[in-house]
Amino acid sequence: MEKANKFCQSCGMPMKKDLKGGGTHADGTLSPKYCSLCYQDGNFTRPDFTAKQMQELVKGKMKEMGFPGFLSGFFTYGIPKLERWRK
Repeated sequence: MEKANKFCQSCGMPMKKDLKGGGTHADGTLSPKYCSLCYQDGNFTRPDFTAKQMQELVKGKMKEMGFPGFLSGFFTYGIPKLERWRK
């Protein structure tokens, strides 16, 4: 059984903010590691993304939501250290 995470291990979003409760594995069960925006049916929704591209996407979304630029940079700084990107 996978350990539940507080944050998506792909984009860093707080898992409690995921309206669907998490991404899904191929068998339809919820993934405790990845959010529904990043992981569906056992696959990443953006399989060719790099950590840098994910940082830019998340920064853009945060700015759309009204977060100041310095905060979006602060909150996305750790994305390359998340499980998906560590290799």
